[in-house]
Parts: sequence; structure tokens; C-alpha cells
Amino acid sequence: MQARMTNPAFVLPDGMKGIGAIFKAVNAGGISHELQEVVGLRISQINGCSACVHAHHANLVKAGASAERIAAVAAWREAPFFDDAERAALALAEAATRLADRSGEAVDDPLWDQVADHYDEKQIAALIMLIGVTNMFNRLNASIKEPAGTSWN
Repeated sequence: MQARMTNPAFVLPDGMKGIGAIFKAVNAGGISHELQEVVGLRISQINGCSACVHAHHANLVKAGASAERIAAVAAWREAPFFDDAERAALALAEAATRLADRSGEAVDDPLWDQVADHYDEKQIAALIMLIGVTNMFNRLNASIKEPAGTSWN
């Protein structure tokens, strides 16, 4: 398989600079790298981005996450491998990704309160920015048919 074109983030280098700045902010936000990868994996599963699913899976393996935990991300609600804080982050990721699936607010007050019970404002900001940039990458990759296993180095 081959992508339709070079990833737009690399065709337009100023875009990659901006993306790098977002990732720098997310990393400074106080959420763990493993949580970032779990959230990114779930969003990428929802959006069907094979390149990102592959990358997040590989990053989780590299970070030492168990095979059971990684495999259960798609069914996190029924899996025992996630704590309440991770569940709140995953619920936020799903709600903010599936905007068109909501009949009311994308992120309702009960979900917001659940997230705020586990994360401070800086961490919530990092989660929201991570959700946004992951969705952006999913859309770029889906548009160009970026194959799984692509190396962006």
C-alpha cells in the first residue's frame, strides 16, 4: 500500500512546526505519555486511521503496556485494565471525537465534572489539545490513505 501523497504535515513544513508546538504543550500539561497513547489509540480506532492505530499500538508496546491493556482499549468500559481517571479521559476523548453523534452538548456537564474530578485545568487542557491534534492527524491520514506502519522519520 502507498499513500496518495506525502503527508500534508510534511508538504507544508510550517504546519509541522505548529503541530510540534501543540505536542510540546501537551507534553508539558502533566498527563502521562502512556495516557496520551491510550487516548490517541482510542480516537484513532473510532476514526479508522490505520496509520495512527499502528503507531499508538507500537508506542504502547514500547512503553511496556500489557497486551491485554492495549487490546482492551476499544472496549475500555467493560475492561478491568483502566482506572477511573483513565476512564474519564477516554470518555472525554470519545465525546469530543464523536461530535455528530451527540443529540445535546458534545461534552455535557456530568462528563466535564467526571474529568475535573481527576485532572486539574492544565491536564484537562492537555487532554483537549491531544484529542484535537489526534483527530487532525486521523483526518490527514484518512484523506491520503496513509498505510499502517509508515515511518515519518
